[in-house]
Amino acid sequence: MQFIDLSIPITNDVVSDPPVMRPQISYMTHETTWEQIAMFFPGLAKADLPDGEGWAVESLTLSTHNGTHMDAPWHFHSTTDAGATPAPSIDEAPLDLFFRPGVKLDFSDRPAGHVVSAAEVKAELARIGHTLQPFDIVLVQSGAIYGTDNFTDQGCGMGAEATLYLTERGVKVVGTDAWSWDAPFSHTAKRWAETRDPSIIWEGHKAGRIRPYYQIEKLTGLAALPPTGWTLSCFPVKIERASAGWIRAVALIDGAPVSHTD
Repeated sequence: MQFIDLSIPITNDVVSDPPVMRPQISYMTHETTWEQIAMFFPGLAKADLPDGEGWAVESLTLSTHNGTHMDAPWHFHSTTDAGATPAPSIDEAPLDLFFRPGVKLDFSDRPAGHVVSAAEVKAELARIGHTLQPFDIVLVQSGAIYGTDNFTDQGCGMGAEATLYLTERGVKVVGTDAWSWDAPFSHTAKRWAETRDPSIIWEGHKAGRIRPYYQIEKLTGLAALPPTGWTLSCFPVKIERASAGWIRAVALIDGAPVSHTD
């Protein structure tokens, strides 16, 4: 079985969020932490520890939407099912949704800011010869490339029409390698300035008001995946009442030689 890591790291060094949302990691190293251990063992000196080393520990300041993460319906709106039920938070997510067959839709040839339609989804499914099954996890290769300049402005987005096309067919989990499931705000803002139509703002996300679904953002390495024939593991961290949780997204391909991509 081949394991393909589809997750970006949480890092100080690569910009994958707007400045106001960037994570911060503080590193405490073996050379500087012996006093932390000494707090538990009064009288302990640095020289008492093997090689005089303490432990390595990191302190993070980040949001639930940093790194590769899973959005819950609560992120999109306070209610779902057309207002009939409260939207679930990430700790209320059914775990059986997050280990399922995967499908990759490749829209990487679309221009940045393009909003994918239901017709385009239908055409791409026909091209790869796949009929959607309930609980398929659908990942979108958007054209965004993690680690390059202006990542948050890259890639196409999935509109409300395309999102509802998927959820109408029983899809509960989707994902993208772009910063957002929707088209980048920088592109949508230009369209909104021309039309003042509020329905185009965050329209893919807001489709969760109609029918609940879970959404992965900031994946990477989707080019390594075939359209079908793999399973995705994408369990979110359990954070009480949270709008999202971090995941380690890993695709498993049966019958392939073991390959570690880290």
